[in-house]
Amino acid sequence: MNGQGKLLTHYLKNADKLIIPVYQRNYDWREEHCKKLYQDLVRTIQNKKRWHFFGGIVSVSDPMGSSSDYLVIDGQQRITTVSLLLLAMANLIKDGKVVPEDDTLYAQITKKYLVDEINPKNRKVKLKPIKGDQDAYDRLWGDPENFARSSNITQNYLFFYNEIQKQAITIDQLFKAVEKLQIIDITLTPPDDDPQLVFESLNSTGLELNEGDKIRNFVLMGLDIEEQERYYDSYWNPIEKNAGYDKQNNSYDVSPFIRDYLSIKNKKISSMKDIYTDFKAFADKRTGEMEEIMKDLLAYAKRYNELLVGHQSFPTKLKASIFRLNRFESSVTRPFLMEVLRLQEEGILTVDEVTETCRIVESYLLRRIICDLPSNTLAKVFLTLSSDIRRFDGTYNMFIEKLKYVLTSKKEKAAFPDDEAFAEGLKNKNIYAMPPRYKAYLFERLENGDSSEYKEIYGRLDSGEYTIEHIMPQKLTPVWISELKDDAETIHSDWLHRLANLTLTAYNSKYSNSPFSEKKTMQDGYLQSGIKMNQRVAQKEHWGLAELEERCGYLTQQAIQLWPYAASSYTPPQKQYDEVALDDEINLTGRTLVKYRFRGMEHDTTSWAEMYAAVLKELHNADKSYLNYLADADDSVELSIHVGRTAENYSSCVKIDEDIYVWTGTATQYKINLLRKFFEQYKQDPSDLVFFLDDAKDTGSEDEAERHKIRRKYWEKALPLIQKTTGSFQNANPQKNNAVYGGTNKPGVLISCVANFDSARVEIYIDQGDYDKNRAVYRLLETHRSEIETAYGKALTWVCQEGVRGCRIYDKMTEVSITKEDDWDAMIAFHTQQAKKLLSAMQPFWT
Repeated sequence: MNGQGKLLTHYLKNADKLIIPVYQRNYDWREEHCKKLYQDLVRTIQNKKRWHFFGGIVSVSDPMGSSSDYLVIDGQQRITTVSLLLLAMANLIKDGKVVPEDDTLYAQITKKYLVDEINPKNRKVKLKPIKGDQDAYDRLWGDPENFARSSNITQNYLFFYNEIQKQAITIDQLFKAVEKLQIIDITLTPPDDDPQLVFESLNSTGLELNEGDKIRNFVLMGLDIEEQERYYDSYWNPIEKNAGYDKQNNSYDVSPFIRDYLSIKNKKISSMKDIYTDFKAFADKRTGEMEEIMKDLLAYAKRYNELLVGHQSFPTKLKASIFRLNRFESSVTRPFLMEVLRLQEEGILTVDEVTETCRIVESYLLRRIICDLPSNTLAKVFLTLSSDIRRFDGTYNMFIEKLKYVLTSKKEKAAFPDDEAFAEGLKNKNIYAMPPRYKAYLFERLENGDSSEYKEIYGRLDSGEYTIEHIMPQKLTPVWISELKDDAETIHSDWLHRLANLTLTAYNSKYSNSPFSEKKTMQDGYLQSGIKMNQRVAQKEHWGLAELEERCGYLTQQAIQLWPYAASSYTPPQKQYDEVALDDEINLTGRTLVKYRFRGMEHDTTSWAEMYAAVLKELHNADKSYLNYLADADDSVELSIHVGRTAENYSSCVKIDEDIYVWTGTATQYKINLLRKFFEQYKQDPSDLVFFLDDAKDTGSEDEAERHKIRRKYWEKALPLIQKTTGSFQNANPQKNNAVYGGTNKPGVLISCVANFDSARVEIYIDQGDYDKNRAVYRLLETHRSEIETAYGKALTWVCQEGVRGCRIYDKMTEVSITKEDDWDAMIAFHTQQAKKLLSAMQPFWT
């Protein structure tokens, strides 16, 4: 490897050809990057700088060309951008729009830096971008009418072409500034230098490579040039077009797709930053099989594309369901649905069964949202769903009935709400406060159903033509008080934002706070509405409690038909075990553990103690510092009494590592509580640990019903006080779950109150539907951690785990239990006061 500082113009002049290998990403510098470069060049002249450092360029001689033909390993963004700038300068001179003082400038630019005059071969232009980019670049040498206007290449060229004409500096000065650009020229000398290893270790000054870029380089870099071209044309380029194209930004990124692909293959969800590392490990286990991997990846990319746009051969109902799932932004379902499409391609499932599968998934998602079940469990549900269906008898026979059985067998946070819970949610939920994508989905289905007479709801809501209308208005006027009669304030408070009082309209501002009779009979009122749900409202003479209750019942029955419960006729051939995750609030005393699943891998076990020790050992092997710390800590450190250096300290224990023993002589539920604390310290998602339980000693549904009864009773007492004190949680209702959620003034950030059998918690939960966006909010808050905790009055627990989409910041109250009514007053005081403090401490830093 030879590295030296030199002027960029010297590098360009001495190269006959500058070839961007096909394994490089597309050119993706934007106008903002070009603007910065141009401003740097202007300042270089204005400040009379001797030179301006422009980063490093790594290249290797093209083994198929001359010694001055270079393959650009790193730096293609900078080389391409400067070439665009020089070409814009040359064309401006040629077009007569800019006149240089030096009349040889055009010839200097073109003959020295842009064109290979000596060895033109089939292509005179020095720079050879990757396919697609090359076409756009070549067009810039011809008639502007033929420019590829959608390409970044073209747009950045036009930026320079227009900016130069403003003459912040003369074109001669601009050329002198370009001549001052200095680079570090790193030339590799194979076989001593491995281009792939060098590339992986670089920390370039350009745009950061995404995980998909790194995978492309890993796949293509080790091949000879002809094989690179074949792999790129046959596999990688089609993969990008099917599964990586972002139409909004005109760019490619296959990282999310490959993450889903790895989820299917590894039965484990990769963190966004580890997609490349995990793919490399996946490929390394299959030495010599890269082409087979590429064929498989392309097949899944086509399925991924079908989930994005719907295949043209799909029937109308299937395409409609896929469209709705995308509007729902349900990306967590894609690993499972790609497998469903694979089974259909292989003739195992029919298209009708694929359609039914998508409809069941829709029901599962919507019912959970209406019943306020958390979304952070869904990724794990869909990760294993295909294998869960197959595990009964090793086949996909009776696929639909097995799918229904698996989903309706889910408990607690992963549950599929039944009709009773769904109806209750539809009656009581603050629908108006739901995210816009959920409201659009709900009202589109209620309006159109499966009718062939489709009304465009999504587009009209997106454009603002349609809005959500409150039939009983948000402001209670004297006329409306009269309309509602007795208990007007209570009816208004209870029903205002519920489904029964909401509809769609294009005339919201016109209706305003008008009396019901005017909303009904005015020009463009309910009687004249083209929206079916308004025509039914228009049949009413008045609008009060009776009408609200009647419409609630009608819409509930309609919803139960559109999103039916997945009742299954399937009977497993073998006894099935209950599945309970570590974060489920279920007392496991007396339950028999048969096996467990941790980090996607299932393990048979003979006892809770064996599982407990094995899980701790796996946590310890990934980070050996914590248990070593506990083993040497005094008894005042939490958990330290459970870890020691010798076996003599305990009546029963298991050796985890050299000189590390873990006490196992504790009760089952005590072990569960300890594991939750250990998981918290290791920043491990508790839903990653799932227990399979024999129901021989199960008090089963009776325990569950009693648990739900206790929770509902607690929230009936606590929630009104929490709502009054915090001003949030207006969308929450007393329910059977262990948590209630409230909105904040930051979209995608919720506050929750949690009541467990061994603790209470207040928590900020960050989930904007995107892994990176969640971390951006979390990091922003974390930079103000000291100020937040000072305002709150004590230290908080901050959790943002790799591979887990959501992030949490919380405070916990211990030694209380929702099962003990004597603890309720203290828990309610904690929930009301600390939730208010937490909101107050956080909100100044995310607004």
